[in-house]
Amino acid sequence: MAALLMPRRNKGMRTRLGCLSHKSDSCSDFTAILPDKPNRALKRLSTEEATRWADSFDVLLSHKYGVAAFRAFLKTEFSEENLEFWLACEEFKKTRSTAKLVSKAHRIFEEFVDVQAPREVNIDFQTREATRKNIQEPSLTCFDQAQGKVHSLMEKDSYPRFLRSKMYLDLLSQSQRRLS
Repeated sequence: MAALLMPRRNKGMRTRLGCLSHKSDSCSDFTAILPDKPNRALKRLSTEEATRWADSFDVLLSHKYGVAAFRAFLKTEFSEENLEFWLACEEFKKTRSTAKLVSKAHRIFEEFVDVQAPREVNIDFQTREATRKNIQEPSLTCFDQAQGKVHSLMEKDSYPRFLRSKMYLDLLSQSQRRLS
């Protein structure tokens, strides 16, 4: 019943993200994880770009298809909240309105940082409490410490697993086959 009530574009998104219900080792249809029009996106993704994702975690995060592939991988590991929090912090830093800054800070805190938050990220007590204090008078840097911890966790833990995953290796292989 709920699927009938979802807007039409969500159906397309469900179709594109269909491979996410599988384990990361079994997902090889990368048209499902790429934004925009998947076939065109896969054609535009060069082997060089996908290979550069292995240069550094920040290179991966700077490429929209890299973020999409990494997000799909994290979903298979049930840890996409880390990336979603990091992305929310990046968007938060672009906020110019003071009124919006306050509401966005509280929303991010309640969704990701607070104890028992719906998508709680794994940070230590001191970082959580420092962030709680920071959002009392929000600034563009109030999540920096927590964001840094989550970035470091993903870089040291999830990112190396992503680079070794069948998902990433298949993506490289598919992009190389298009060149042949």
